[in-house]
Amino acid sequence: MTSRRSRITTAVAVLAASVMLVAGCGLVSSSGTFTKGSLADGQKPLDGAKIVVTSKSFTEGVLLGKITASYLASAGAEVTDLTGAPGSASSRQAQLNGDADILWEYTGTGWVTYQGQTETIADPTELWQKVRDIEKKTHDLDWLPPANFNDTYAFAASGPTAKRLNVKTLSDVAKLPERDRTFCVDDEFFSRSDGFLPMLEKYGIPYNAPNGVPERNVTRMDAGVIYTSVAKSAPCNFGEVYTTDGRVKNLSLTVLDDDKKYFLPYSGTAVLRASINEKYPNIAPLIAEISKRLTDSLMQDLNGKVDIDGQDPATVAWDWLKSEKLVKS
Repeated sequence: MTSRRSRITTAVAVLAASVMLVAGCGLVSSSGTFTKGSLADGQKPLDGAKIVVTSKSFTEGVLLGKITASYLASAGAEVTDLTGAPGSASSRQAQLNGDADILWEYTGTGWVTYQGQTETIADPTELWQKVRDIEKKTHDLDWLPPANFNDTYAFAASGPTAKRLNVKTLSDVAKLPERDRTFCVDDEFFSRSDGFLPMLEKYGIPYNAPNGVPERNVTRMDAGVIYTSVAKSAPCNFGEVYTTDGRVKNLSLTVLDDDKKYFLPYSGTAVLRASINEKYPNIAPLIAEISKRLTDSLMQDLNGKVDIDGQDPATVAWDWLKSEKLVKS
């Protein structure tokens, strides 16, 4: 599974490549397929609307795009599906160019990657408001109220390890004996200016310092291997995870509370071009029906159906909409 969020270190290179991708005939979809039915109440509030939905290429982004495409099409819109755009910048650039109308984003991405801000704002609502205001001013994009999930960094342990060590928060980890403070992280997170080393400082257990976290206690590995390593508690008790990754639930990992609010919120948010939002005012209330149902636990389930069970994202999206009685065949 590809990384959930574009990082500043790669955004420029990806953006350069994406300009060629979205020029001319526009963005190319990964599959362009979604299921269309009708709304559960039979209404067609978007009858006659023409909407282009795009997404990033990682599982969660594609799922959110498919859910949106299916739901808006069932509401009567003529939807063009450009979900699964390679990289983060290509879907973003398509929206900035006017080639795509709707894209699910993350408030942390908007704040750090797109706007270059460095301040950590722990309150999700405050961060969304700041991103909403600056993105409206700089790009005329409308960041709708965020969903109820936060796909951010976290640290997790196996259930037995969390119970054995009696840890529920990162502050609890800081109180453990040095021998138990063992971590698995990937290279990118280890070296980020807002990543692992500053986190250790925040919690009072600095890297390679007395009574901190010695170098031998940190294993750097591919991000995809961390989940299974944590599940086995070898070679580490604690590992870097994404909070909505399907493997968190599948492997029964315990996500530790970031009680000092170090990690920036990455609330999932549907972003519309302002002109489309104004032209079709019924889009926002429809997306609100989706957003209010999306939680960390639900996204873990939906992501797991794709990444672990091998189901098609379009099928997972449609089945969920039906289960919520938002659509019917």
